[in-house]
Amino acid sequence: MSNPETKTITRELQSHATLLGGFVSLLWIIEIVDVFLFRGRLNAYGVRPRSLDGLQGILLMPFLHGSFAHLAANTLPLVTLGWLIMLREISDFFIVSAVTVLVSGFGVWLTGAPYSVHIGASGLIFGYFGFLLLRGYFERSFTSILVSLIVGFFYGSLIWGVLPSQPGVSWQAHFFGFVGGVLTAQLLGRQKRQLR
Repeated sequence: MSNPETKTITRELQSHATLLGGFVSLLWIIEIVDVFLFRGRLNAYGVRPRSLDGLQGILLMPFLHGSFAHLAANTLPLVTLGWLIMLREISDFFIVSAVTVLVSGFGVWLTGAPYSVHIGASGLIFGYFGFLLLRGYFERSFTSILVSLIVGFFYGSLIWGVLPSQPGVSWQAHFFGFVGGVLTAQLLGRQKRQLR
């Protein structure tokens, strides 16, 4: 006879796999369609700073990538960090994702170089990183502090990505994505402390 707690954990993990797998699959399908059907023309729908038409890119930017290599580089950290957020509550994943997309996108739209186009899920990755790194500080529970330390140990070098370093890399998306993640960590951390 199977343990009800084991069944619950199994169902949770299946939900995590379905959500993350579905999201990543969607990213890859969009990139395949863009490369083979549109010859990369979909990338024009990324964030175009201070252009009214470029505002639509705020929501589209995480779904568009410059190449398969670009998307492949984003896939593993997206899945790993996204899953670490889901471990606590699936709703946290959706909240962090929504806030990060908006803060990162608007930040890029306001501060990006004129006539540039910003694409990629790296802003989302930096949001997840910022959330997980600072959640322990804001929430002050043993589990959240432990996760923050683990993320800091394995992904700490990401922090340099929020600074202008490589030409053609949207450090603005990284910086504002990180800010969005930290803001969400503060908001949700305060709520969790109040519930305790």
